[in-house]
Amino acid sequence: MCTMVKRMAFHSSFCTAYSGANQTSMLLRSLWCRGQAESQVLTVDARNHGNSTHSPGLTYEAMTNDLKHLLNQLHIGKCILIGHSMGGKTAMVTALSQPSLVERLVVVDISPVPTSARTFMKGYIEAMKDVKVPSNIPRSTARRMAEDQLRNHVKEHSVRHFLLTNLVEQNGHYGWRINLEAISNHLMDLMGFPKFNTTYDGPTLFLGGSNSEYLSSEDYPEIQRLFPYADIQYIPDASHWIHADKPLEFISSIITFVQS
Repeated sequence: MCTMVKRMAFHSSFCTAYSGANQTSMLLRSLWCRGQAESQVLTVDARNHGNSTHSPGLTYEAMTNDLKHLLNQLHIGKCILIGHSMGGKTAMVTALSQPSLVERLVVVDISPVPTSARTFMKGYIEAMKDVKVPSNIPRSTARRMAEDQLRNHVKEHSVRHFLLTNLVEQNGHYGWRINLEAISNHLMDLMGFPKFNTTYDGPTLFLGGSNSEYLSSEDYPEIQRLFPYADIQYIPDASHWIHADKPLEFISSIITFVQS
């Protein structure tokens, strides 16, 4: 068992990096430089996302098992777990099912309440499936064509930017890095949340964007039931993509919580 505290950022749906390459580097540098010398920051791509393998299964139980397996492989006994959106739900399930693994928990703009009534993810998936990009064209052209096709269904520029980070080229052909079929097939699982009668009694931060609908005051009773020591904060003028909208405020809030 490793005695060092490890901080892990678990990636959210559609993001190939926790907050895009630049913001990820900023997050890692800030947490490392301002944290204790023995701390490390690890970023994790969920299955069917980023550079992780594709799999037909995509439930929170499966992703929690992936995370527990990774911690075991790296000989990490306990970590500070940070997750955004889908990654936040995975982090919550891990904390509730294996609390001994989680020293502190940070849940970014999501709650342990089903999100089906408030999500646009289904529309994003369908829009991405409909994108058609010719082979053997420059990447800049491919990206521009993909964005033009997404624009009719995805109005927010910041969201299109995140979706387009998943556009990849292989042998001249363009496609999506994430496994759209698996996400589509498990959308109800991803928008839901497993039932728990246990609690996670460690320090917990729920960090929402003030302009987002994913962390609502209606969710507070369930948050308090499952996470009795939770602190709920909002970053002003931030959407669901807090780490892109307000990276400095996002980092500052997490560092303050981690060091408290």
